[in-house]
Amino acid sequence: MKARDPIEDLTAVPDFGLGWLDASGDHTDMVLSTRVRLARNLQGHAFGPRARVNDREAVLEQVREAKGRVGPLGGSTVVNLSSLDTRSRRILHERRLISRELLGDQSGPARGTAVVLSGKQPLSVMVNEEDHLRLQSLVAGLRLQEAWSLVDRLDEELGQQVPYAFHHEFGFLTSCPTNVGTGVRASVLMHLPGLVLTKEIGKVLQGLTQVGLTFRGLYGEGSEVVGNFFQVSNQATLGKSEEDLVDHLDQMVRRVIQFETHARQVLLRDARAVTEDKISRAYGLLRYARTLSFEELMNLLSGVRLGTSLKLLPGLRVYTLNKLMIFTQPAHLEQAAGRDLPPQESDAHRAAYVRRVLATEGDVDPDNFRDDVAGDLQ
Repeated sequence: MKARDPIEDLTAVPDFGLGWLDASGDHTDMVLSTRVRLARNLQGHAFGPRARVNDREAVLEQVREAKGRVGPLGGSTVVNLSSLDTRSRRILHERRLISRELLGDQSGPARGTAVVLSGKQPLSVMVNEEDHLRLQSLVAGLRLQEAWSLVDRLDEELGQQVPYAFHHEFGFLTSCPTNVGTGVRASVLMHLPGLVLTKEIGKVLQGLTQVGLTFRGLYGEGSEVVGNFFQVSNQATLGKSEEDLVDHLDQMVRRVIQFETHARQVLLRDARAVTEDKISRAYGLLRYARTLSFEELMNLLSGVRLGTSLKLLPGLRVYTLNKLMIFTQPAHLEQAAGRDLPPQESDAHRAAYVRRVLATEGDVDPDNFRDDVAGDLQ
């Protein structure tokens, strides 16, 4: 299959695969998104490092043939990553539609790797990543139960069309032993500046590890924490049901939200002047800077997000701040420029985009989300 241009492909996906930016759902000032993934492998094919080209291509063909009979994948698009140019793959990664593993190295992704993008719901399927299939739902705000319901239905219907590798004692078989059992990995992307500024974050993160959770950066495993954004997820997948794992994560995340809310109240009570100064400086730099690295942008956005949440920066929408995180990434800037950008030039384009968005804040109708995103793709 020859892949079409990814931007054209993404028009088949609700909000171009960026619906999770719209700041709907609960606690959107602290929780950017909720994601639930399921790791699945197919019978009859080697998986993990033992999988060869013929295994991967056979799996992809089975998925391609089955997707038309799977309701949640109605109107879906199969994007063959091995025939996609590097920038397009990076755009998919920056939108969190594919993982770092599927992005590939300098030589590109392996043959048979692909992503299936649903045309109806916030669902996707990564094909031939670490496992044959990674089913994913990605929604805005804290909506773990909804995200789980979406991917559970996809799993049930797809499992009726392709034979999953399953053991009666151990459950679903996966490449990594830590995923054996349910194969579920639920995660919540949280913004926790209050806990960081009050120096309570260490105790909270340690407490999470003690109850079977873990944390990572913006892009999950292997990524660093920047801008006070933490991806909190379950660690164990064996010994509990999918529903229990999702419910446990939901309970723990809500406790973290309580801790973060208290920390923000402490900042306003005990260090209001310092907090207001930090927020104002962050906004001023974003509003007028001429060059911005992505790491610097994320750190400044953290301050501005905090100010928006505390009502110290009226008029700014969380949706706008979410959008800035995505469209200021290198591949998106290059897509807008129509060419490759060296780091220094990329920093200048990033700052110019941020200035333009902040200068026009309030001019975009939030009900026209899709049209607004389409404008940024031009």
